[in-house]
Amino acid sequence: MVIGDLLRHSAGRSPERIALIGQESSLTYKEFDRQADCLANALLGLDLKKGARVAILSFNRPEYAIAYFAIARTPYISVHCSTRSTAAEFGHVLNKTEVDVLLLESCFLSAVAEVLPELGRRPRVIVFDVITKGDAGVADAVHIDAFVRDYPAEPPAFVADESDGFAITLTGGTTGLPKAVLVSHKARCASAIASARDFGLAENDIIIASTPLFHTAGLFVWFGTGVMLGTTTVMPASWDPLEFMRLVEKERVSGAFLVPSQLNDLITHPEFSAASLNSLRNVGYAGAPMGRALFDRIQAALPQVTFTENYGQSEACPITIRRKQHGEAKLGTVGRPASNAEVGIVDAGGRFLAPGEVGDIVTRGAQVFDEYLNDPEETAKVFRLGNGWVLTGDVGFLDEEGFLTLVDRSKDMLISGGENVYPAEIENALYQHEAVSECAVFGIPDERWGEVPAAHVVLAPGRRVSEDELVEFCALKIARFKRPRIIAFVDSLPKTPVGKVQKNLLRDPYWSGQHKCI
Repeated sequence: MVIGDLLRHSAGRSPERIALIGQESSLTYKEFDRQADCLANALLGLDLKKGARVAILSFNRPEYAIAYFAIARTPYISVHCSTRSTAAEFGHVLNKTEVDVLLLESCFLSAVAEVLPELGRRPRVIVFDVITKGDAGVADAVHIDAFVRDYPAEPPAFVADESDGFAITLTGGTTGLPKAVLVSHKARCASAIASARDFGLAENDIIIASTPLFHTAGLFVWFGTGVMLGTTTVMPASWDPLEFMRLVEKERVSGAFLVPSQLNDLITHPEFSAASLNSLRNVGYAGAPMGRALFDRIQAALPQVTFTENYGQSEACPITIRRKQHGEAKLGTVGRPASNAEVGIVDAGGRFLAPGEVGDIVTRGAQVFDEYLNDPEETAKVFRLGNGWVLTGDVGFLDEEGFLTLVDRSKDMLISGGENVYPAEIENALYQHEAVSECAVFGIPDERWGEVPAAHVVLAPGRRVSEDELVEFCALKIARFKRPRIIAFVDSLPKTPVGKVQKNLLRDPYWSGQHKCI
């Protein structure tokens, strides 16, 4: 199976079912399939070499979905660009991935115009929407309707192989310049099949794509799975809790995929309405660890919802799944391996560890990526164990039943006086205080201990607590040496487009001397 087949099969089963709702319009599966074919034929008409890169820079909208499946029906590779990138970051991505064609929303034309002089090759620019007067133009940009006008809406002659390179997503983006993760058709079909088994979605579901489609989880694990099953997908352009509640109520949405910070945004919003979300039954979440205290808050606010946790990353997704039927005892874990994944724990020397021992998390299976594009050294690092095992860069342990506890992201761990300290544990303690709406813990320099924990905290509306009170509260919940030494009260936390807190932006001023430590 290849990705283009996912849409083709659903269109064959349910041609008149609504597939996409967005930008105040809707498309049936038949229309979705035909428009993807038409765009695929137009792209094939460019006669590019196999493996040529076709980039998408857009907020969530039906045209993004059409482009995604159109590219999948060609020998080309789609590149999914972040809408939050600076012009410099965007130029880096276009150069690194050697993009030949760029499909985008007109609001990004100014960024394109800025980086064009610095590109090694000039991509052909195709615009999804109307170019308004305020948009900075690119002289040779064409509207998508003009680009496809002379091409038929029929299946293209090209037939992909499952091992062909299919898509590139960009890693995290929380630190440094992103790496380009290349995956095959086989890997992302495996992602959709595993997610369909493990998330409990069905053809009659109406789902909402509330994380950006340029992100692995939003595109491959959630949206791609929905298309494979034949669900209806609602596509808000960006995340807004009020708009989310409005769309769920209007479209009777039954399933959503969110990251923990989005769920927290939702339930703490001053206009949160459980009544508007009464159709919501199934929520998948991933993207960052979520402690028990925060989960309990969210579950209490949405008691009718069944939550399914997914742990994965751009290089391999999903890795583990935790569902309600796994029971209360497994709430502290991120679940057991997804249906087509293996998971292990290794020490620094690559030796596999016994249950209960903390080490580096590794995974293998059909869902793993092929390589970091044009980056053989980084590729070799993550595959250095051999036999298909991928080092995730995260730290955790397995229990006797194979359930994984994610101790923390390895890059977030700090070493204080020779002891490993995991911010997620401290964040979970902070979330148990009723005054804490949101928090982030990270390491700051300390002359005696090397580094110690600090926390930035967003207080709940109308709540007050002192720094000393919160520090002592933590000391009652966790070992005293793990307590945060500094707590700064802030209005908000910086986040990536998919809702991950950018701890590097919080951490760096302390290490550069811009912020006083202790």
